[in-house]
Amino acid sequence: MDNPEMFTLYDEDGNGAQFVELFNFDLDDGSQSYIVLRAADQSDASDIELLPFRYDKNADVADALSEIETDTEFEMVEEVMNTILDAGQL
Repeated sequence: MDNPEMFTLYDEDGNGAQFVELFNFDLDDGSQSYIVLRAADQSDASDIELLPFRYDKNADVADALSEIETDTEFEMVEEVMNTILDAGQL
């Protein structure tokens, strides 16, 4: 990805951490978009923690990300993530 988007995510104590977009994708029917982030300071590619979110590309940055709510939705996103990672498309 040429210019990955950067996000600051905050924990329950208000501490911010920088995350970088690894990739994003849309459902075939265009009804939903998703984004996968990793911590900006992670350099060890063998042990990267990935954070998937629903992604509203048209929202303000503060409202662009939302949690994946169901196990079924998470499993679908996980399957896409694994396909992309296994194919070495990053």
